Amino acid sequence: MTVRVTGMSSRGATLGVSLALAVVLGAGGSQLKVPYVGLGPGPVYNTLGTNGTTPLIQVPPDRDHPAKGELDLTTVNVFPQLTLGDAIAKWFDRRYAVVPRDVIYPPGQSQRQSDEETKKEMAESQQHAVTAALCELGTPVTARVVIEEVGDSSPAKAAGLKVGDVVTTIDGQAVDSVCTLRRLVGLHRPGDVVAVGYRRGGADAVVQVKTVAGRTVGPDERPVLGVALAERDPHPPFPVTIALNDVGGPSAGLMFALGIYDRLTPGDLTGGQIVAGTGSIDDDGTVGAIGGIAQKLIAARDHGARWFLTPTGNYDEASRAVPKGLRLIRVASMRDGLTALKAIAAGRSPA
Repeated sequence: MTVRVTGMSSRGATLGVSLALAVVLGAGGSQLKVPYVGLGPGPVYNTLGTNGTTPLIQVPPDRDHPAKGELDLTTVNVFPQLTLGDAIAKWFDRRYAVVPRDVIYPPGQSQRQSDEETKKEMAESQQHAVTAALCELGTPVTARVVIEEVGDSSPAKAAGLKVGDVVTTIDGQAVDSVCTLRRLVGLHRPGDVVAVGYRRGGADAVVQVKTVAGRTVGPDERPVLGVALAERDPHPPFPVTIALNDVGGPSAGLMFALGIYDRLTPGDLTGGQIVAGTGSIDDDGTVGAIGGIAQKLIAARDHGARWFLTPTGNYDEASRAVPKGLRLIRVASMRDGLTALKAIAAGRSPA
């Protein structure tokens, strides 16, 4: 299964493990259960291929463009019940990591509850992937656009916007998707004032929000409001389904989105190459950091990938763990991933 972001490096976490094991060694045998879990390279799934006999990504036949090459999502195998002997063996094997159990299973949460949560995260990541991919294709998913987070020092907070507000208009124009909102805000430059219409508790209002510069896109800076958005009650213009139910967590989002984009466009994004990667994705295409990066790199290399799309938030850790023969490509957004893939397909070195 995939794992959620841990906020710590796997090998760093195991520094404490080695000390704990030294203490336990004096108290019991090798079959003694220890409060740690093992992480190892998991299965690799080609989003352009099949899961068994079923296409992993399914789109309407009249829109489908089967693609060559591979866009592989990588996973991590979790070993939840370690004995002392298991933990020692995995600690000395560079393919594995041993981390405290509460890194994977939060205190007070059973393994079953944690598994249910990761299944929910997987379902959400699939919906985010559909939204992000269709936005890039200019066929956005219509939905209510809800503010999920407001940055502490963001212009949105200064203007009085709150979590749970439904954004209804930008400069008087209706907002029916995250994609539409991004396009309307993108008509401005950082520092411009944007009129944001919203609904809160059944009442409508408008506030003036002074945008700030976000992540650089091409030669220009992208204006942002300083909020994280989510779509509620989404209605895609046509059905897109993903046949992968035995993997949990949010970290397949980027590769799902790229796979959907490839299936819906002529040609091959990879130029017939094997490209692997990882990363969560938001409705607006932003790629987030994930856990288990070292084990995913090994899984990708073992599968024959030459390139690995790496979230910016994981890049430094991945650089210290990248296996020989695998090249990292830093991505902060789906658009970064598309740019890199087009370079690979053209025989150029990705930036």
